[in-house]
Amino acid sequence: MGHIHLIAIGGSVMHNLALALHQAGHTVSGSDDQIFEPARTRLEAAGLLPKAEGWDPERIHSGIDFVILGMHAKAGNAELARTMECRIPVYSFPEFISKAYAGKQQVVVAGSHGKTTTTSMIMHILRVANKSFDYLVGAQLEGFSTMVRLSDAPIAVIEGDEYLSSCLDPRPKFVHYLPDILIITGIAWDHFNVFPTQESYESAFADLIRGCKPGTSLIYACDDPVLTRLVRENGSELECIGYGPAEHGDVGGVPQLVYQGTITPLKVFGRHNLENAQAAILACEQLGVCRGDACRSLGSFHGAAKRLECLYSSEAQTVYRDFAHAPSKLKASLEALRARHVDKKMLAVVELHSYSSLNEQFIPNYAKTSDAADRLIVYYDSKALDIKGMKAPDPEFTKAAFDHPNSMVCRDSVELRSLLKIEFGRYGVVVFAGSGNFGGLHLNEFQPVSLE
Repeated sequence: MGHIHLIAIGGSVMHNLALALHQAGHTVSGSDDQIFEPARTRLEAAGLLPKAEGWDPERIHSGIDFVILGMHAKAGNAELARTMECRIPVYSFPEFISKAYAGKQQVVVAGSHGKTTTTSMIMHILRVANKSFDYLVGAQLEGFSTMVRLSDAPIAVIEGDEYLSSCLDPRPKFVHYLPDILIITGIAWDHFNVFPTQESYESAFADLIRGCKPGTSLIYACDDPVLTRLVRENGSELECIGYGPAEHGDVGGVPQLVYQGTITPLKVFGRHNLENAQAAILACEQLGVCRGDACRSLGSFHGAAKRLECLYSSEAQTVYRDFAHAPSKLKASLEALRARHVDKKMLAVVELHSYSSLNEQFIPNYAKTSDAADRLIVYYDSKALDIKGMKAPDPEFTKAAFDHPNSMVCRDSVELRSLLKIEFGRYGVVVFAGSGNFGGLHLNEFQPVSLE
């Protein structure tokens, strides 16, 4: 077993990778300039928490076998510079995962939305079927202790992100993987800071399709016109399987999978989740799980963390946390909630946190995405803007861009808290959507009557 050092160990996936490497018997060290919960507690429990935050080139020495570089680490990082001076091999985390999973039957889930949920559904089905598999997924999932597993299992299930691999490798993460089964859930322009045009974003997916070996199974959302065109233009040597929502019914607002007369009520909801379910079922069929068993197992799937996650529910009010931050994700989540809670007024609190969502050139893509909500509060955090080195979007411009008839823009966490004290109890459904933390508000403590 070797000594592996992780630069940017505090990241969501990176700290899970550190835990997996530690569990596999490697000596693991790491560094980061900031480490938040739950990474801090989990790393500390494993004895992997750096003694001090920050980058220290003295951590790099000849006893390290190789370094795994997280995307958070920037060019010019002191530890990275020392690593290069010492000629220690450096891998981005997707590059390392590709090497670790070489020789396995790989399922890669890509797309602008639904990646985490679809990956999680596949993992859940395989676990219920007692299949042995490794995995890389972008959220914590019930029944799995980490988001990464490294073993001698014959199958690997990988969430394939289109964002860049590292400061040394400006290619999408998913280009490193070698899928036997590739799922693409849909394409909607995102990551404006690295894909400045829709064409450049689509080109990344075209490259992914073209890079697959002949005969790869490509399972794709065939009602997406952009994706369908890319498959037609680039996937002639692949086994292409289009899909829509899984066959289903609905009883009392509860979606139910239907297969050969067997009805399975689901705990997740929304058209997008029925599409995710169909993609997962099709992939698992190719992994040796029959469709009926796959459908039945999804009846016990609770969803991934922060994906329409119910924080609180009573007869009067239900509160959700959702990771939706891109326009297509936000629209799908709010429409799913509207269909689920037809007769209740809905408040959507949307945080603009990603580079794309905070850019005034990109914000108009949010037009009409929140129409399913009765009231919209758009929030952005000045501290997040400072960290990113970005100028705050103009509030009036942002409000006009969202084009919602009952909306306001909030730029301060204290102001947001005061506003929610007034607004919160007026709505039967409240959803907090975005990839940030809403200025540190404790969402799971919210109650209909009081936020204290």
